[in-house]
Amino acid sequence: MFPGSGELPYQTSFFHLNGKSKRRFNDIQAWRRLAQIIKEEKPDIIQANAGDTLKYAVFSKLLFRWKQPIVFRNASTISLYIKKGLVKKWNGFFFKHAAKIISVSNVSANDFAMVYPQYKHKITTIPIGIESQNSPEGSNSQLNPQSTYSYPTLAHVGGFTHEKNHTGLISIFEQLIQKHPSAKLHLVGDGPLRTKVEALVKEKNLQESVLFHGFQNNAMDYIRNADVLLLPSLIEGLPGVILEAFFCRTPVVAYNVGGIKEVVIPEQTGYLVPKGDEQEFVISVEKALHKGSKNSMIIDNAYQLVTSKYLNTQIAQEFLNVYTSVIAA
Repeated sequence: MFPGSGELPYQTSFFHLNGKSKRRFNDIQAWRRLAQIIKEEKPDIIQANAGDTLKYAVFSKLLFRWKQPIVFRNASTISLYIKKGLVKKWNGFFFKHAAKIISVSNVSANDFAMVYPQYKHKITTIPIGIESQNSPEGSNSQLNPQSTYSYPTLAHVGGFTHEKNHTGLISIFEQLIQKHPSAKLHLVGDGPLRTKVEALVKEKNLQESVLFHGFQNNAMDYIRNADVLLLPSLIEGLPGVILEAFFCRTPVVAYNVGGIKEVVIPEQTGYLVPKGDEQEFVISVEKALHKGSKNSMIIDNAYQLVTSKYLNTQIAQEFLNVYTSVIAA
């Protein structure tokens, strides 16, 4: 939709709208471009994956009169964003034009129904899935020549935004490093708050222990080489990085927000911590680092869960079933 430098691991054709993010509410050229693509390609379904994609799809459909149904992917808990009456009405206008609303978790689905009960009949749940072609067996090789992997190796994967809570993550790591002076925290991702977090790391004199890797196409490799994946997010739907960690047999410690509790079952598939409780988070990381039979059981349970319910080969069929029902309606 917008210009960017990211690469997607798909062997297919890409169509760029060349939209302008600062003109998202009057970007007529991009809306026209989308209508042209739809006219030429003749798709059966238009899926809008959260955020501005739904706005562009709805504006294009209304202005250029194409007929294909729109399916909206609800990837978060919208009540944390949509609070005021005017904002609620504005977003409701776009949801009205979605034929189906597919949430990533039951928590997200119930939250959406609470905010917009009039669209409850449109809502269904299909979780995030992961690709299975990567081996869960890590090589423990050094991924970046500039960084040193030592024990314990901790990882976080996510954009530098308020929701991901990098400030809290640095505070948690600051407590952990007092017990594990050789610990390294690897931050994979980019975003608007990265500069602020880098400054915080420098202020706390943690530059040698906290490594910034930026956006990576091979984020799963970083997860695979970590001893624990840390996810102290404040807002989530169902983060795919947790499922990737399960697949890589990397223990997960996460705050209990959004749909995380649907996969991170306390001391069965991971460690779930009350939101904002940094002390308990540190204690849980200590537990996750322990090389014993209990953690082996947790890792096995997590791997069994992700391979039985969350592989994209299975998730794709669930989407296909929904698409079929929309077209038949």
